[in-house]
Amino acid sequence: MEVKERTTDTAQPAPVVDKLYMENTLLRVSGALFNHDAKRASKSLDPIVLNQGIDHKAIVIEPHPNYGRPGPLAHKVFVAIIKKHSDYGRPVPSEVSFGKRELMRLAGRSTWGGRDSAEFSAALQQIHKTFITTQFRDKSDRWIEESFNIFPRILIARKSWATDPIEACIVMLADPIVASLKDEHFTCLNHGLMRTLGTIGQALYLRLFFHLKNLHDGRRDQGLKFEKRYDDICGEWLGGLTVHSKKSLIEREQLGRHLRQLVQAGFLASYAIEKSSTGDRGFKIVFRPGETFFADYDRFYRHRGRRDVQFDFKGDQRQIAEPLKVAYLFQEKRTGQPFKLIPYVSSREVETAKQLLEQISFAEMPAFLDYARAEAGKTKFDVQSLGGVKQYVAGYVASRDRRAASTAATAARRQRVADEALQAAYIGFRRSRAKAIFQTLPAEEKVVIEALAQGGSKNGFSAKTGSLGSLMLELDIAKITAERHSDRIPSLEQWQAKMDA
Repeated sequence: MEVKERTTDTAQPAPVVDKLYMENTLLRVSGALFNHDAKRASKSLDPIVLNQGIDHKAIVIEPHPNYGRPGPLAHKVFVAIIKKHSDYGRPVPSEVSFGKRELMRLAGRSTWGGRDSAEFSAALQQIHKTFITTQFRDKSDRWIEESFNIFPRILIARKSWATDPIEACIVMLADPIVASLKDEHFTCLNHGLMRTLGTIGQALYLRLFFHLKNLHDGRRDQGLKFEKRYDDICGEWLGGLTVHSKKSLIEREQLGRHLRQLVQAGFLASYAIEKSSTGDRGFKIVFRPGETFFADYDRFYRHRGRRDVQFDFKGDQRQIAEPLKVAYLFQEKRTGQPFKLIPYVSSREVETAKQLLEQISFAEMPAFLDYARAEAGKTKFDVQSLGGVKQYVAGYVASRDRRAASTAATAARRQRVADEALQAAYIGFRRSRAKAIFQTLPAEEKVVIEALAQGGSKNGFSAKTGSLGSLMLELDIAKITAERHSDRIPSLEQWQAKMDA
């Protein structure tokens, strides 16, 4: 059965555009990372190598033996996390926070029981445990290799027990990904369109938009197309999807409905499944962009403006991230275990952390917890929960205020001494400069200044004689000279600026 080129004359406009910014390496990795066959995903353990033989683009993906490849749900969660992270805007944060209701939306669930939470948690762990190695050359042509987990740390709050549903979580993004986003190495995508697609459709859209926008020169050229081998699409874009040997199976049972959705949305004008031109029995798929692609390209790249911000990162920090981190920090200090070995904290602890943060800032919390544990130790009180440290808040605040007052007083004294030393040094400089100026004055002006200095009684001497008198006369001459020729002597600010230079 020959599958002819598919087109539509009634392409539907895409939904309202909702931008998603995806870092470029992450976009390339995501295609091979996610296996869209839920049954096969957990059993797929072999490493995946992309761009093998191309030393400046090689990527190796290593699934965890206990979790296998991330599956369809993990892909859905991944896109949602990246979407919220991109919506935080700038400065680019290194984490994303979610409350319970958001977690339900992430997993696409109307209820949130133990099974829903367990499936969501497994999806997160599949991504978290997968190891990525990238090799590339930087702008200075240096050889760089980076190894990381996309989500290197996940902090979780549950009601009480490990089997309870997740109540909140923080997902950290890998440093190389965040650094690349800060350098604006990302692709802007139409998330409104992506929401109408299944995970395979989303994966196709991600890679197609990336390649088409790289080929597009800004003109709406009807000849613009992109083609790729079908087996490479299955391996590199779709996580090792089964490669069929018949066009009819590709069209009817595998990719056809996903590609038709892209045509209906106007992203593709058409697609065609054709025999490969390499002489083997394989296939290639030829893609031609539609009006939605051109409109999005113009919107995202030709008229690119300020990035939209929809989520309040600081609000998420206050309501979710900081309380959760405080609860983890307390457990870390109590047990001596690092964050990564603490599987979860209870939602009660997180609520207590919120109460503590109303009185003590997040930045001060490590110092407060150390203070509370030290005070508890004096009475041999073994603090087991954050509720146990609340009694030490007043003492810590008083101690902190005393320390702050003492520190401020010490700083004020030091500043006063420094100011006095600076003033004395400037007076010495001014006097020295005045003496030098006096020596350059005409004889008649020197006589006038000396007469003024001798005739004045400002220093308590009617006639300045003797060694003390001579010193006072010299000081008065310098003072009068400085007053009469102040324009030739730098001000305190000018002198200090020159000394600091």
